[in-house]
Amino acid sequence: MSDDNLSGGFRHDFQPRTGVLLLNLGTPDAPTPAALRRYLREFLSDRRVIEIPRWLWWPLLNLVILTVRPRQSAQKYARIWQPEGSPLLLETLAQRDALRAELARRGHGDMAVACAMRYGNPSIASALETLRDQHVDRLLLVPLYPQYSAASTASALDGVFAALAGQRNLPELRTLRHFHDHPAYIGALARQIEADWQVNGRPDVLVMSFHGMPKRTLALGDPYFCECQKTARLLAEALGLAPDAWRISFQSRFGRAEWLPPYTVDVVRELARAGTRRVDVVCPGFVADCLETLEEIGMEVRAEFEAHGDGRYRYLPCLNHNSDWIAALTDIIAPHLSGWTPLNQEDSRERQTRAQAKGATA
Repeated sequence: MSDDNLSGGFRHDFQPRTGVLLLNLGTPDAPTPAALRRYLREFLSDRRVIEIPRWLWWPLLNLVILTVRPRQSAQKYARIWQPEGSPLLLETLAQRDALRAELARRGHGDMAVACAMRYGNPSIASALETLRDQHVDRLLLVPLYPQYSAASTASALDGVFAALAGQRNLPELRTLRHFHDHPAYIGALARQIEADWQVNGRPDVLVMSFHGMPKRTLALGDPYFCECQKTARLLAEALGLAPDAWRISFQSRFGRAEWLPPYTVDVVRELARAGTRRVDVVCPGFVADCLETLEEIGMEVRAEFEAHGDGRYRYLPCLNHNSDWIAALTDIIAPHLSGWTPLNQEDSRERQTRAQAKGATA
């Protein structure tokens, strides 16, 4: 008789640990057609992502999309790929390391922190194995999506539950649903944008662009659209923007179905044609830069703006591993660790004072 506890070296005298698993969307292993084909097959086979009936979707995916799109996507990834690898992976790893350091700074150096990609590597299964080897038996799952969507947050959790399905000795689990309106998240966004504007001045219009979703998801009860609206409103209030100084939009349409409006490319084209002298674009639905932000928003949409006007276009980077954001993320997860570990939340005003002082001396 075999037992995965015995094969895994289980001992009753191990000291149990608390762990945090950061979950992000995913990335190919390389900017090549072969790597993109593997990645896209996994991504576009997810029933949470593609809700078209299987009998209709599978022929389209395997006979059309996976024969054409990998090469096109590989060219896009090649434009933003860094010598060390995928920008999204590099930033997620940096966030993992920075969160581990912040937890240690707050007196919790014994807490295990790992990261995983829903599609691609590091896989969820490998991250769970690492945490199990570190004797984690209390695990907080943290999808790095500010706004909840079935296609992102729920899919990431599906991936964890599927990976755990074959294990005998399961950890105690808690999940973070969203943080679209958390004061720490809104504050970190606002401070990063304000720090940029102190150097480069304010734009005429700030466009807040979120990842698009099919319009039918809203009718089916997905809260994503509403949470994006709330994030945009709270961020505009935090920045003190007048109603005509900001716009909300959605990017990355796919297929022929109607998607959530308005579309980012249409909004930016309209602003360019209206003679807007400067437009800044920020993506508050992402906490780490990726293909969508760097290539689509930073390059493709920029080209569209410049083709229809003579104003200035600027893409503002995501929070990435900004120390202020890592402190905010720690504040966000702190309540979810209650009872597992006495993790103190840092006073937001104190953190804001530190951030402003840092900016003043930069």
